[in-house]
Amino acid sequence: MTVFSELRMRPAAASRWGWDASNTARLAMAGVVIFTLLVGANLATPLYPLLQATLGLSSFDITVAFSVYVLALVSTLMLAGHWSDHIGRRAALLLAVLTGLAGGFVFAHADSLAALSAGRALQGVAVALATGASSAALRELLPARPEWASRFTLLASAGGVAAGPAIGGVLSLLPGPTSTPYFIHSLVLLALLVPLYLLRARPAIKPAEGPRPLRALAPRRPSVSEEARGAFWLAAAVGFLSFTVFGFCLSLAPGYFARILSIDSRPLIGVLSGLTLGASALSQLLSVRGRFAVPAGLALLGGSVMFIAAAASWSNPWLLVGASLAAGVGQGIAFRTVFNDVAGKVEASRHAQIISTVYVITYLGSAVPVVGLGIATAAYGLEGAVAGFVVLCGIAAGTLAAVTLRQSLRDA
Repeated sequence: MTVFSELRMRPAAASRWGWDASNTARLAMAGVVIFTLLVGANLATPLYPLLQATLGLSSFDITVAFSVYVLALVSTLMLAGHWSDHIGRRAALLLAVLTGLAGGFVFAHADSLAALSAGRALQGVAVALATGASSAALRELLPARPEWASRFTLLASAGGVAAGPAIGGVLSLLPGPTSTPYFIHSLVLLALLVPLYLLRARPAIKPAEGPRPLRALAPRRPSVSEEARGAFWLAAAVGFLSFTVFGFCLSLAPGYFARILSIDSRPLIGVLSGLTLGASALSQLLSVRGRFAVPAGLALLGGSVMFIAAAASWSNPWLLVGASLAAGVGQGIAFRTVFNDVAGKVEASRHAQIISTVYVITYLGSAVPVVGLGIATAAYGLEGAVAGFVVLCGIAAGTLAAVTLRQSLRDA
């Protein structure tokens, strides 16, 4: 099938042209695309202090730019999370890469908050288009190993978000610190377009029928089967809390860490900001199982996030590193377990739609609480707002841990 016939949802003439890639190559492509797009969406994390100084932005402005990305991502997941079921995984990933190129170009040339927000919005659309498609593709390519499909999905996602700040910090040392990282990232995306275009796509799992195939792309009201409903809401709640912590790490944490620890190295700020997400990604390689994995992971997340703020207040970089790593491990174990549970209970024909809906709620955790944190910063100062924020996160994690522990004991 050609890309154009996929986008029109019309069968293409039989052809032997194209790269008939192996399952391994297709797995790699699905993971690399979402990883690369998330790297690009988070290159800006260590650049925010520099952008604040250059463009005269406030802490609240930074949370606005960050939240525009999340809201665009969430809106697209709601409107187009099911598209890859109808146009095919390859076409959805190709559209995502093209949109990511546009977002990086706009952000690299931004000279105002409005321009920054426009670039971030395009990046959010790109990540949303790739999220459901890559997750569903990995699930289809590993039908006999659904747990590893979930692990690869979270490894690529959390890994991309974690690597973005570190890569952005290093690339910002080059001339043009706020634009060069995006030019280099655009070259990588352009390179990805080549194998995506050459790839011989597999048929869509739910091809559109009838004379008006585009009707299949219309927004749909999310619905979850009775069997998967409990797992869905638990995954959504854990995801929301997780990304509330991640949103802080990727928005105000760079400036917070830099001020408290008296550091101005953008690579170091980027590494510190990405530690929690990096640990979350690497935790996907751990084989932690059992009915108490979720409450234990949530308890570790709640306790560790408290120590992140304490370490910054005490100007203790080693405690900051340790607490950030522990928070990531706890989150990674808990979220992987609940994510794998809901993914295993959803029928294949609706996988992209339901997983996209989980991510809708999950990503809202990166927007709504972080905007509230920005407002609190203006009222109470950065240190006071962060202190209150981490206490609320700790209480929420402890509550979820107690709920899941009670459920585990009841199911024993």
